[in-house]
Amino acid sequence: MTDETKNGAGEAPLDTDLREETAAEAPELAEHDRLAELEAKLAEADAALLYSKAETQNVRRRAEKEAQDARAYAATGFARDILSVADNLSRALSVIPQELRDDDKMKGLVTGLEATGREIESVFARHNIKKIETAGETLNPNWHQAMFEVPTKDVAPGTVVQEIQAGYMIGDRLLRPALVGVAKAADA
Repeated sequence: MTDETKNGAGEAPLDTDLREETAAEAPELAEHDRLAELEAKLAEADAALLYSKAETQNVRRRAEKEAQDARAYAATGFARDILSVADNLSRALSVIPQELRDDDKMKGLVTGLEATGREIESVFARHNIKKIETAGETLNPNWHQAMFEVPTKDVAPGTVVQEIQAGYMIGDRLLRPALVGVAKAADA
């Protein structure tokens, strides 16, 4: 016997050699082996196809989500810039004294400024830009930026007691935090 027909100990023929010798004499065994090999390749191809389909579906979902986010948040930079215009308009309207509001010469100007403010609010609503509510809320560092503390016994510490600048969300993302004053425990 040669080394090829003996196992590592040199005693009996290897199983593969025996199978090859038998397959040469029995064509049905060779056909069975070929069929098993083809079935294994088919199962491997099916698994690869399923994996490819799943990966393609995941890529498509990610692309759809990214496109949806791009549409929803494309105006974020522009919206952030327009907020300062809205703030200035609001401040201007809030300081107009009642005498000027009642004056016939100024009434048209004031009405126009108020209409502009309402239009800005309408545009914000159409683009899913919402003002963050702050009055009486507990300080939330995700939405509020505390600028100062106010000692008080009227409300619980950590409660927003004053809004310096309104905060806004665009969709479910923070556009600008609200600048607020927060209650702290009064010194005894």
